Amino acid sequence: MVTFATPASRPAATSSKPKPNPSVLAASSPVPILKTSKTGTSTPSLKRKMTNVDLSLSPSSAASEGSDAAPSPKKRVRVQFDKEVDMREVPANEPKIREHNTGTVMEKSAAVVREEVRRALQRHISGTDSEAYDRIKEIFSADPKRQDEDESSYGIPSHSTLKHHLMGLLSNVASLDRSCNGLVHAVLSSEWLGRDESYVKLFIRFMGNLAAAQGSYLGSVLKMLVNNLGELPKGIGRIPGYAVVQASEVYTRVHMALRYLLQLIPSGSGSLSPILSMNFPFDTDSAKANIAYTRNILRVVSYAPELQADVLALVTEKLVKIDVQIQVDMEDFEDEVGEDLLHDTNVDDDDDDDNASVQSDDSADDESRRMQTVKDNILKLDGMIDLLFEFYAPPFTSGTLDEKENALDLLLSHFQSIILPTYRSRHSQFLLFHFSQSSPILVDRFAATCVQLLFNKLQPGIMRQSAAAYLASFVARGAHISGDVIRDVFDLLTTHLDNLRIEYEPACRGPDLRRYGPFYSTAQALLYIFCFRWRDLTTAAMEGDTPDQVDELEPEEIEFPPYIKETLHRAIQSKLNPLKVCSPAIVSEFARISNHLDFLYLFSILETNKRIRITSYRSLSSMADPRFSQVERETRAGDDLGYQLDAYFPFDPYQLPRSRRWLEGDYVHWRGIAGLHDGDDGSDSEAGSDEESVSDDMTETDED
Repeated sequence: MVTFATPASRPAATSSKPKPNPSVLAASSPVPILKTSKTGTSTPSLKRKMTNVDLSLSPSSAASEGSDAAPSPKKRVRVQFDKEVDMREVPANEPKIREHNTGTVMEKSAAVVREEVRRALQRHISGTDSEAYDRIKEIFSADPKRQDEDESSYGIPSHSTLKHHLMGLLSNVASLDRSCNGLVHAVLSSEWLGRDESYVKLFIRFMGNLAAAQGSYLGSVLKMLVNNLGELPKGIGRIPGYAVVQASEVYTRVHMALRYLLQLIPSGSGSLSPILSMNFPFDTDSAKANIAYTRNILRVVSYAPELQADVLALVTEKLVKIDVQIQVDMEDFEDEVGEDLLHDTNVDDDDDDDNASVQSDDSADDESRRMQTVKDNILKLDGMIDLLFEFYAPPFTSGTLDEKENALDLLLSHFQSIILPTYRSRHSQFLLFHFSQSSPILVDRFAATCVQLLFNKLQPGIMRQSAAAYLASFVARGAHISGDVIRDVFDLLTTHLDNLRIEYEPACRGPDLRRYGPFYSTAQALLYIFCFRWRDLTTAAMEGDTPDQVDELEPEEIEFPPYIKETLHRAIQSKLNPLKVCSPAIVSEFARISNHLDFLYLFSILETNKRIRITSYRSLSSMADPRFSQVERETRAGDDLGYQLDAYFPFDPYQLPRSRRWLEGDYVHWRGIAGLHDGDDGSDSEAGSDEESVSDDMTETDED
């Protein structure tokens, strides 16, 4: 054990000067780095600088101290030892700076280190000397995990050394200007999340004071914190000598820091929003990374509500992008393979081995890699949308009417700006499908939004067409939509269809999707709603009968309000010829049901439409297109010429394995009519058609 005699206790007769102990000097420096001299001997780096320092006190001065006399002005004491120096035995399990061949270390007090830090910063900023500044930087740059690799390694700062130097920086945070950029980034890059709670709180205080005193570092602090919101690097939270910190606790510490910063600097949320966007995981990142990041940025909203709109828009955009990519990728596979991908996907995103099912690039063929990519994207989509369902649920389940309407307003804004303009979105829209059915008022709100978009002539044609598809699918599939709403929407659409017919028919030369798109999208919406909800459109339903009671009626007993039949008849018989342009699958099913109910007989028109030639209505300019060189060619379903509407109805049955739990009870499943497809309904002309009927589609999908 190395000890020092204070001036007061030192014998007055002692005249020889004690030699400075190299071990003590090395331990008292911030980082004891050994350097090799030219003679080959190892000498502490500070020893050469201290050789001229007089560590002894003169006998006369010692005697004078003992007699309370003032020290002689001719012999001033040059070195004084702090009485607060703590001499202690360092526990074996604590990270420490150790002397060679000894287990003891001298720890400096916080006051001493604070003064050293102040002087180091002052000298560095003034440009006179940066050696002490560099030593402080090395303390925070040292990798604490080296202790695991080499128990005898030097340069690993002890817990107290690290903490005291951080306290010193906290006390001098006003001095950490741009010239100290290297030190600041070394501190921010240091391992702090895996240390004890007291150090974590001190580190958070330092970050807050730094960002408040030196605003230029706010972005760097926020970026460092946001980088820890995704999938955590392996080894984080595992520092030798400290208890293991689990991933959930690491995230909690990051959120504690973000919350403290935003409370200290309210304007910081303006800087945080773009950082959250820029750090969102890439498309190639794992499902675990995307799900973890989504969960954490949604958690940010709980203490930064001003970021709610930005965060939810960001997540929705990423969700739609992944959703569309899945639909594109699945077109490369057979239908059965696509269904298997959905049902075989592992939904346990907490598995530590993310890549357990991924084959190596050497052994996997292209199709296997594509299938694995689709599976990973399904995991991303399923986990992310499940988190959004969970986030939106509270106001709709237990909130006031105002809270419900505010939440729906947010969903509707994202629907109009992100989801609706995106073709092939398959799952993202189900947030609206589910939550808008939570009350009759919200059902009306969503239906009215779609109606307004459909009727608005200032909207692009593709937006109006998509709005018609969303409205029809919502009304046809929503289990919590009343018969009154179904009839009201159907009335609005029939009136709109008749007005469009009156507007377009005088100049019409034949069916033309490009010119009369709103008319055909409205007609297809009506046909689709009729196929699913014809029971609610009958006069019996208007008088109070349930759909089950309507099913018990004989076909000749079923009646519809006259205006429905008259409006549809006029539209179908017009030159616009909607049965030629609407999706063949929907047209075929509508024809079968309406014939069975003695509502309309359409098979003769369908047969006539088969013989309609493109030359009968195509313009000369379009015929110049090389794709149309065969002018006698018929327009058939599946053609890529773009003359028929897609059978796109966005609320077809939902199949993601985890998040589908939110939609239980929300669906109206397809209900066929007994005997309708037995070949005895007069539809023999269509029975052998290659076109797939709506009933076939819905039966197969709903059973899944």
